Amino acid sequence: MGEFTDKVAAAGNKVAGNVKEAVGKATDNDRLVAEGEAQQAKGTAQNVKGSVKGALGDDI
Repeated sequence: MGEFTDKVAAAGNKVAGNVKEAVGKATDNDRLVAEGEAQQAKGTAQNVKGSVKGALGDDI
């Protein structure tokens, strides 16, 4: 995937993770809260990956 694709996927994962975490907190569902936090972390990692690709080129 290219830089743009990674960053779009990252944004999607961050939003979905925020929603899961909020629903988990509202329903007192610790598993859903943890899933949301993990998905947000995945989004952060994808964003970093996209930034590195932008700096070094998409072929890494």
